[in-house]
Amino acid sequence: METQNIKKFEYTMECKPDYGFVTITIPAEEKLKVEAAAMATMDTNIEMKTKLRGGFSRFLTGESIFINEFTAKNGSGNIQLAPSCPGDVDHIYLNNESIYLQNSAFLASSDSISIETKFQGLLKGFFSGENLFLIKCSGQGDLWFNSYGGIIAINVEDDYVVDTGHIVAFTSGLDYSISKVGGYKSLFFSGEGLVCRFKGQGKIWIQTRKINPFLGWINPFRPSKK
Repeated sequence: METQNIKKFEYTMECKPDYGFVTITIPAEEKLKVEAAAMATMDTNIEMKTKLRGGFSRFLTGESIFINEFTAKNGSGNIQLAPSCPGDVDHIYLNNESIYLQNSAFLASSDSISIETKFQGLLKGFFSGENLFLIKCSGQGDLWFNSYGGIIAINVEDDYVVDTGHIVAFTSGLDYSISKVGGYKSLFFSGEGLVCRFKGQGKIWIQTRKINPFLGWINPFRPSKK
């Protein structure tokens, strides 16, 4: 179990890295933004409001177009969050900087953090094999994000290559391009193929598992109509 106290929000993480679960203390009259349906429990003095975020572009990511805002009234209160996907939860404190998350990675943030849906562009989006949109989080405050599998942070000094399905987040100081690894046989038959080539200085967070290979693995075990 890990306990941290960074500026405004105290938090405790449990069940890492398999089924990440986080308890956050919201200071009195402060607000916490949380991904829809992530709240597991909360104190009775916490009030919730649901707001539209990101509009139609957020709808296109496959995520909920709503974000819940939780405010602690008449004193601080605890809220516990459980991501929908089995995996890890991590935290970063943004100090007037930006980070990009994969479309399903946002969990919660301080109210001071701006959350925007960013279009990757048709070339990067289609050929990455992932989503056309990323989530840009910027400003000053706490940010929690989640993954499928465990999360590993990697410092990048120049160049680095990551399979597109393993990317959870990366800092704004990094530029990236999508390319294939190996030839066209590798692209279609190896189970590898498309990678993200990062350049610059910054940090990347990767997840230790990919969703699509897991779905392919369980598919033969699904019940079928005879």
